[in-house]
Amino acid sequence: MMNINALKICVLALLAVLFSACSTVKPSDNALVSAALKDRPKMLESYILGPGDVVNINVWRNPELSGSVPIRPDGKLSTTLVGDIVASGKTPAQLAEEIKQKLSVYIREPQVSVVVTGMQSYEFSSRVRVTGAVKSPISIPYRHGMTVMDVVLTAGGLNDFANGDSSVLYRQYQGKSVIIPVKLNEIFQEGDVTTNYELNPGDIITVPEKVL
Repeated sequence: MMNINALKICVLALLAVLFSACSTVKPSDNALVSAALKDRPKMLESYILGPGDVVNINVWRNPELSGSVPIRPDGKLSTTLVGDIVASGKTPAQLAEEIKQKLSVYIREPQVSVVVTGMQSYEFSSRVRVTGAVKSPISIPYRHGMTVMDVVLTAGGLNDFANGDSSVLYRQYQGKSVIIPVKLNEIFQEGDVTTNYELNPGDIITVPEKVL
């Protein structure tokens, strides 16, 4: 009959296997990963307004109708004579044209311009994030050219419990969340930068803990 110690060892071994299986994230297929890695963020052709943004509305020769206005969480802003108007999802030029049309009821041939003075909605949606077994999980604004190494170092590096070579990069690509393996131990300990990928806006790096 199996003694108590042997039974404990078997149970612990079984639990280790189960935890390991649960903590393993299956990467996306190679073709999808390759396509997602080749996908580079395009420069904004025209800024799209969103909640939290601040715009300066200027109505020529009508300073009382001009001023700086925030876009509310419901995606609308309020301005004199026009009242509430949906701004979220529009370009500044589109918003200016709609305000112009509404003001034309009161003013003959109004000239309207809209300038973005605060871009909080884009700053939030384009952030990159590092979670899991790092010293300081972070969410930081995207900067062109930043890499996996850059953001993990900004997060203070791996902590003592990190399973660096089982890390993954989550990236949105064509409506799908693509899971890309990242070998952080190889990057930091061996100098192998094969998986030191350049990041896209919205990327998330997750570092799991070791299975004890």
